[in-house]
Amino acid sequence: AISLAAGNTNLWKPHEGTSLVSVATTKLVQEVLEDSNIPGAVASMICGPGKTIGEAMLQDKRMELISFTGSTHTGRHVAQTVAGRFGKHILELGGNNAMIVDESADLNLVLRATLFGAVGTAGQRCTTLRRLYLHENVYDNVVEKLTKAYKSVKIGSPLAKDTLCGPLFNQTAVHTYSKTLQEAQQQGGKVLVGGKVLSDRPGNFVEPTIVAIDSSAPVVKDERFVPIMYVMKVKSVDEAIVLNNSVAQGLSSSLFTKDLGQIFKWTGSDGSDCGIVNVNIGTSGAEIGGAFGGEKETGGGRESGSDSWKQYMRRSTCTINYSKELPLAQGVNFEA
Repeated sequence: AISLAAGNTNLWKPHEGTSLVSVATTKLVQEVLEDSNIPGAVASMICGPGKTIGEAMLQDKRMELISFTGSTHTGRHVAQTVAGRFGKHILELGGNNAMIVDESADLNLVLRATLFGAVGTAGQRCTTLRRLYLHENVYDNVVEKLTKAYKSVKIGSPLAKDTLCGPLFNQTAVHTYSKTLQEAQQQGGKVLVGGKVLSDRPGNFVEPTIVAIDSSAPVVKDERFVPIMYVMKVKSVDEAIVLNNSVAQGLSSSLFTKDLGQIFKWTGSDGSDCGIVNVNIGTSGAEIGGAFGGEKETGGGRESGSDSWKQYMRRSTCTINYSKELPLAQGVNFEA
């Protein structure tokens, strides 16, 4: 939408697993354009595998700007390929998002934010909460409340109003879920709640899961696009900030506290290194309307926000001389 508003034509390629909904979306956009006497082809779509269609788009110099949303692995290839032909790119990649809970935090807010952030969309959102750092003085209390809350989560059709956790995208995601839990347990993790693939119904359903694990475990450093949240104990906010910043991704982050000093530290240069830095609200949802995007291996791109349209435009410096004289720099003068 921003690209169209900036006066560009759009050609976009969805994931090959979402072709039908993408066709429907494109048709709606084209109808709106045509109602405004703008050719629908201004917003066009092409379906196909990334290794052929996507690669052709990356290589084509007519694609002046590539905006890519996806994995860090693919995003790195996108950046290198497009930069190789001096094209422009915007990247919105992985998000291994963390929440820090200080001992002064409002635990009722923490519970609501955690449950929505970690379980909503079945953990398949770039801002999904994946790492929870709890101050040692509130650790047991929060874990007890979360474990109870997780057991009450309704898993089922996302079309039902009371469903919080729907299905995973495909069987590959279910395999990732099982493999991740296996790795976490091999690295000393303990499943506190959840941990099962639901075979009692058709579809790719799993239980949202909390795993207690040491913050040094390698699996914690990776983003897995499934509803698994790691919970870890810390002694201070300072320790938790270091851990928040210790992963390669830098999309969304959150601190729950009533301490103004901690808030200023968290939002300042010694705090979160993420593109989204929240206070007393979760990692997911509050960024709507803001400059959405992250740092480090999240790619550094920004979507939405008051000035994001600038990324979709060329910047030119234009000087017009209306006089009959041409003053030169450094006092240079040519004698006739």
